[in-house]
Amino acid sequence: MAISAHQRPLGDILVESGFITREQLEEALRVQRQTGQRLGKVLVDLGYVTEDVILEVLEYQLGIPRVSLADITPDAELVSSFPEPLVRRHKVVPVKKEGNRVITALADPLNVVVIDDLRVATGYDIYPVMATEREIEEAIERFFGPAGMQRAVQEIAAGTPAEEELPARTEEVTAVDAPVVRLVNSLVEGAINQRASDIHIEPQENKVRVRYRIDGVLREVMSLPARIQSAVISRIKIMAGMDIAEKRIPQDGRVQLKHADREIDLRISTMPTVFGEKAVLRLLDKSVALLKLDRLGFSPDNLARFQNLIRGAYGMLLLTGPTGSGKTTTLYAVLNELNRPEKNIITIEDPVEYSLPGINQTGVAPKAGLTFAVGLRAILRQDPDIVMVGEIRDRETAEIAIRAANTGHLVLSTLHTNDAAAAFTRLIDMGIEPFLVASSVRGVVAQRLVRVICTRCRTAYPVEPGAPERVFLGVPDDQPLTLHRGRGCGACGHTGYRGRTSIQEVLSATREIKALANAKAPADEIKRQAVREGMVPLKEDGIRKVLAGTTTVDEIIRVAYAVE
Repeated sequence: MAISAHQRPLGDILVESGFITREQLEEALRVQRQTGQRLGKVLVDLGYVTEDVILEVLEYQLGIPRVSLADITPDAELVSSFPEPLVRRHKVVPVKKEGNRVITALADPLNVVVIDDLRVATGYDIYPVMATEREIEEAIERFFGPAGMQRAVQEIAAGTPAEEELPARTEEVTAVDAPVVRLVNSLVEGAINQRASDIHIEPQENKVRVRYRIDGVLREVMSLPARIQSAVISRIKIMAGMDIAEKRIPQDGRVQLKHADREIDLRISTMPTVFGEKAVLRLLDKSVALLKLDRLGFSPDNLARFQNLIRGAYGMLLLTGPTGSGKTTTLYAVLNELNRPEKNIITIEDPVEYSLPGINQTGVAPKAGLTFAVGLRAILRQDPDIVMVGEIRDRETAEIAIRAANTGHLVLSTLHTNDAAAAFTRLIDMGIEPFLVASSVRGVVAQRLVRVICTRCRTAYPVEPGAPERVFLGVPDDQPLTLHRGRGCGACGHTGYRGRTSIQEVLSATREIKALANAKAPADEIKRQAVREGMVPLKEDGIRKVLAGTTTVDEIIRVAYAVE
């Protein structure tokens, strides 16, 4: 690569190429002098050019190669030879070693000062290539972990006493060197940045495994030395106000924190295991805007059926599915839809997950005697129009909810059943009279969450005759079939999936369905009648989303096949 190419200012190249005007360049240079940011970033932030335009110009005009970091996994030894502070400060990523030359992706490949710094720090000849700043930041997070984490781990391991020597009093642990605080903060920050819902810190025989649950699936993100396990757990307990000296019994706690103007609620649970205490931290982003019903993944037909169910003035609407299937999110979307000044809406939840303006929300407190049943009785004396019960767990709660639904209230709640039809039999099994179930239930929605194919690495592929996908989807061999899947990239953590959507079946309690429930018909018979009346089963809704290219056959099998 010619040295003269590096000496040509990026701004002049963009002006000469006609992408920006001289006046825009002068404005960008003025902002750069104030902020100290790279000129390319300033131009992008001002909206004068896109990052892709800058890379295309540099690649075409100067011959600087462009690389995609999504599929690159460099050698760990090569990564460790690049000082982390330098990597983060200058946004660089080592890509490949060829003899003493290292191909290195830079956000600013024209910066000869950065290239010289890297040459001196590593001892390698640096061959610069280009990548987008977003790709580089994702790769740094993937290769080095959240900022400062590895350094904190090394400092803790070097200075942490053996487990039996750890202090037993809170004030002593808080005085322990800041590295353990930085490490725990980095774990939480990394989970937030990767959209994780849970952090699992699990002691093993020779290490501590750290996993994030992302899009409903656990991923191992790092291993910590076994020696620092007690220090990390003690720090987490202090955050949650737990007893750090008590390690023999499970404990629960809660922490509220702010991250980049977002309110995060951490629910922390510890449990003793063979190799020490395990901690699980559930992350709840309270600043996330509530989704509207049309953003929850309902097909147009299912959405129309569901909206018809929630328009009723009274009766019971149930959502069913296993833990983590998005039932509460859907209930909140319904409440948001129904929230009007003329409606008195009251909820009893365990716990209250999101604060809904204009809605009266109560969390259960079993130790104080406030159970779902007690709270529901009190709610019915508060002149409600709409009542939301977090979960129907027992006969007492079910009886009160049924009574409320039959006396002019709209009751929303959840049940743990495999499909929609089984909700009727579950209530009857709880001891509710069949005629009460039949008269009160307006409808049932069964729901599952499936991962969405990553849009960054989504690719189509033809399905050969006789392939298992054809059998599952019911597509004959003589009919062309093209499906989609994710190759795996940095944006999706090389899983091929990023984000989730839902699949549903929406059962309306028609006169025929009510008659079957009153006659204590089995769930299979109720389901067959519902399908005859137009209900789309969970598996079929999933198949439609596979054929639409939203998700994959493997995902539908994972979450819905057992239902069938």
